[in-house]
Amino acid sequence: MSSPPMIAVVDDDNAVRASIDSLVRSLGFLVCAFPSAEDFLESVEFGSADCLITDVQMPTMSGVELHEHLTAKGIQIPTIFITAFPEESVRKRAMTGSAICFLSKPFQAQTLIDCLESTFV
Repeated sequence: MSSPPMIAVVDDDNAVRASIDSLVRSLGFLVCAFPSAEDFLESVEFGSADCLITDVQMPTMSGVELHEHLTAKGIQIPTIFITAFPEESVRKRAMTGSAICFLSKPFQAQTLIDCLESTFV
């Protein structure tokens, strides 16, 4: 029996990170949550993530920069972006390669569930 997919959640907002963690766990996924892109990249879980949910705007390295960094290294993790500032230019930059969704905060739980299901079903 295979283990459930590992979802990495990267968001500098503790409340958002905790709520996404709880929702994704309730769906049966494994979750590792990180307060920054750098923490994710330095973690032991980095190589085992099957999907990435990341905030767009974070200090130091944005979610888009994280995705671009992974892509430049040849790492294609299905990525769901979440943002409180849904600018079209940022959406266009983000939605390349392995990006699968670009969600505006606040979003409905079902919208995130649909994004995850489109990746793993």
